[in-house]
Amino acid sequence: MTQDLRARATAWIRDDPDPITRAALTSLVEQATAGDETARAELADAFAGTLQFGTAGLRGRMGPGPNRMNLAVVSGAARGLADHLTGDLGLDEPLVVIGYDARHNSRAFAERSAAIMTAAGCRVKLFDQYQPTPLAAFAVRHLDADAGIVVTASHNPPADNGYKVYLGGRAAAPEGRGVQIVPPSDSQIAARIAAVGPVLDIPVAASGWELLGDQVEEHYLEAICALPDPEAPREARIVHTAMHGVGTRIALAALHRVGFTDVHSVAKQADPDPDFPTVSFPNPEEPGAIDLALELAATVEADVVIANDPDADRCAAAVLDPHRGAWRMLTGDELGVLLGDHLVRRHGYRGTLARSLVSSRWLDSVATAAGAEAATTLTGFKWISRAPGIAFGYEEAIGYCVLPEVVRDKDGLSAALMVAEMAALAKSEGTTLVGRLDELAREHGLYATSQLSVRVEDLSLIGQMMQRIRTAPPAQLAGSPVALTQDLAEGSVETTGLPPTDGVLLLSEDDTRVVVRPSGTEPKLKCYLEVVEPVAQDASEEEMGQARRQAAERLERVTADLRQALGQA
Repeated sequence: MTQDLRARATAWIRDDPDPITRAALTSLVEQATAGDETARAELADAFAGTLQFGTAGLRGRMGPGPNRMNLAVVSGAARGLADHLTGDLGLDEPLVVIGYDARHNSRAFAERSAAIMTAAGCRVKLFDQYQPTPLAAFAVRHLDADAGIVVTASHNPPADNGYKVYLGGRAAAPEGRGVQIVPPSDSQIAARIAAVGPVLDIPVAASGWELLGDQVEEHYLEAICALPDPEAPREARIVHTAMHGVGTRIALAALHRVGFTDVHSVAKQADPDPDFPTVSFPNPEEPGAIDLALELAATVEADVVIANDPDADRCAAAVLDPHRGAWRMLTGDELGVLLGDHLVRRHGYRGTLARSLVSSRWLDSVATAAGAEAATTLTGFKWISRAPGIAFGYEEAIGYCVLPEVVRDKDGLSAALMVAEMAALAKSEGTTLVGRLDELAREHGLYATSQLSVRVEDLSLIGQMMQRIRTAPPAQLAGSPVALTQDLAEGSVETTGLPPTDGVLLLSEDDTRVVVRPSGTEPKLKCYLEVVEPVAQDASEEEMGQARRQAAERLERVTADLRQALGQA
């Protein structure tokens, strides 16, 4: 252990307000000094840099040190955000809403933020218990707050936590109220955080913030429960899992309130548990994550499985696929087009149907056919939610916004109500959600998507692979010549319709599309693949099956082409 590292660790211990992380770091220094190589590596990583505040706020592993989520880092973030609101924006007594999930330390981080922001001249409303992220996003708009904070790491592993920031009220333009921050707000807040100084010098109020009780929750329930059609069928047997998160209570309350009473909760995953004991990774999309829900669905002969991630801002659905004779998860794109179509057909939505750049163009076809606007945005709901005139928005990572005037962000609870309504309606018509996808394929063609993810240990490899795809892109995709190669980093609103972003788009003559981009949250390069199979409007079940098989085979060939181009074959 170098003298510099020892000195920085010692200084951190002196300035750390949390006795638990102080003791942990003291022990780590002692172990490293005694020659423990594991302790040395952990210490070096904890001080390798500073956890960066960006458009996703903060997110990282909990523990002592500047490169971890802890009370000291959160203290600096809270004071920096307060200084941005009062200093950069010149707001007098800005109103800030603070929510938190049930992860380890979430409540402590939220309460510390409330105390610091109160001392900094903010009016703070702190939820009196853990709540889903969409409820806090709702509260920012509902209470006309100038900012919102949610302490959550969403569906990250148990060791992580995070700090998500919204702006609203006087701090944002109308289209950005209740939306996650985008540049330049992120860099302005980061600069304020960097200027905070010693943590123990930050003023901390002993009281003065208001606790939010059941009233905001009730207003939220009233708002989302007004969406389902009261005349629509309610005969659907539903299995719900909250993935050990905070969604069970409100999800079940909403479903029951609108008339879905045949709901079965996965008992082992219903109550909040920050250790997520039944899943290796608490994300409904991960293999095995909804196995318990599928077992229950088979036992009770359910019509649909609805899964929320731990902070309930995402929603996934699984159904018994009649083509396979087995349960399967709908992809994020499949559920996205089903929701968009349902809101247009059943609820008369017009305006803009928005999707992220890496999500399926199927929604565009649905929007055009309905006379609505189709919009493509950069990845992430901080961009999707800002689409002009947004009526519905989604991203392939199971994020859906079905009520943008209520929650201007992804909301897995209001989406769950629409999934239940769609399942009941399909059942009443003698079909399933898979059958409805087949109907959409006959109307618009079959859009099939998949992903290729390349995880790396050395982050420089991502840059190397991006350079390869830029300088030597594949000449064809599944045998179809590439007709367009677009470097999205060189784009502009005028040429691509989007601000510049690190990515490459490939489009072949047969309308196969690939988007290659670095992940914003993980050490991965991600490739988003989409093929389109033409389908006759009167296609038989056999012909539909053939189209699905052809699409799957083309996706496999495109995957092989991308591996070759990236040097991963």
